[in-house]
Amino acid sequence: MSFAYMTALELKDLLAERSISPVELVEDTLARLEALEPRINAFVNRTPEQALAAAREAERAIAAGEGGAIAGLPVSVKDLVAVAGVPWTFGSRPFADNVPDFDAPSVERVRAAGGCIVGKSTTSEFGCKAVTDSPLSGITRNPWNLAKTPGGSSGGGGASVAAGLTPFAVCTDGGGSIRIPSALCGLFGIKAQFGRVPLFPVPAAPTLSHVGAVARTVRDAALLVGVMAGHDRRDAFGVAEPVPDFLAACDEGAEGLRIAWSPTLGYATPDPEVAVLCEAAARRFEALGCTVELVEDALGADPVELWMAEFYGGIGTKLKDLMAERADELDPAVVATLGAGLGGSVVEFFTQVFARYEFRERMRQFFERYDLLLSPTLPCAAFDVGRDTPPGLGARNIVSWVYYTYPFNLTGQPAASIPAGFTAEGLPVGLQMVAGINREVDILRAAAAFEEAAPWADRRPPLA
Repeated sequence: MSFAYMTALELKDLLAERSISPVELVEDTLARLEALEPRINAFVNRTPEQALAAAREAERAIAAGEGGAIAGLPVSVKDLVAVAGVPWTFGSRPFADNVPDFDAPSVERVRAAGGCIVGKSTTSEFGCKAVTDSPLSGITRNPWNLAKTPGGSSGGGGASVAAGLTPFAVCTDGGGSIRIPSALCGLFGIKAQFGRVPLFPVPAAPTLSHVGAVARTVRDAALLVGVMAGHDRRDAFGVAEPVPDFLAACDEGAEGLRIAWSPTLGYATPDPEVAVLCEAAARRFEALGCTVELVEDALGADPVELWMAEFYGGIGTKLKDLMAERADELDPAVVATLGAGLGGSVVEFFTQVFARYEFRERMRQFFERYDLLLSPTLPCAAFDVGRDTPPGLGARNIVSWVYYTYPFNLTGQPAASIPAGFTAEGLPVGLQMVAGINREVDILRAAAAFEEAAPWADRRPPLA
């Protein structure tokens, strides 16, 4: 029996009933991974021994009535997150042999809850591109069309979930890296509030990086984020308030939510087919008991320069010696972009920092009037692999083409991408959902209600 495309909650029930064993489930996952991996290239390192050891422990715990929230469930972890004993490469050849002796807090919690880590999923080098290819791991492909990108930088996690290998994936998001592959792979992905899931060690973009989940269903993502969330003293920005019951929020319904729909946020230029699909999806919330108001100029000016100053400035500073000494081993597009982010004065940098706080306050006030902001997740559907940017957006760089996602790393708000439909070519399109500060529950309420009204998890890519 194959367990491909079963949800985490379905598998959890089967495991609790002892209809299947964790070892059986993980062995099936590893066999499918072996079969599909040459076609999609979603993993930079696989961990079958660790996964099977965790499965055996989960089997013992379930039998004793002690199983954690995700006991026996397969999960992947993005290669920007530390897993003890497994190469932590950041998608980069100079780090191919970098093996940590500790787990990141999110991984500690996944293990403690009984999750079985089957491997490290691919990323663009240092998470710097919105597609997933790197000199170390090569090109990761979209299961819906192997000639297309799954997006990035969490493209390996997105591809593995879309291909039915794992029900969910631990991913990170510094400018859209969870929402981008979710949109291009037909998945639900959510970055929690900044600091909700602790980050450690300090990442290269410490004020922008979030941890979250990519999954095929809203409830599966809620389950995984709930496992990882909670204050940790190692994270200086950690949210100290109690973690909401994310799974329970999925049962609350969307009625009464005040929603702003913005097709451009005031500056973006979406593909017409994407705009039509996303508007139709946004309007569905009216039938769910929400008010939906068109707000064209939701953000004002494009905050891309503010985001680039922090993201590329931070990563460029962290890697400046590596770029000086081993640039020939790195992705040329990454080197060029990081180099351009260095060299500014302290005055220039803090001018951008204070502008970011002004932008954050503008958005805080915006969410006094609305519970959710909806927009396209991306301006286009998946495009051909081998490109760093989609055709027609040549003036944008390797991340700035994702007009819609990076603003909400600047604000730190929770944000998600939910499947909105498919193009005429059969490629998924995502609708972005943004909530107020610390209000993941509003996203989950609305997303679960939308999923019930317009389910998508039964649609599978031709790869399957």
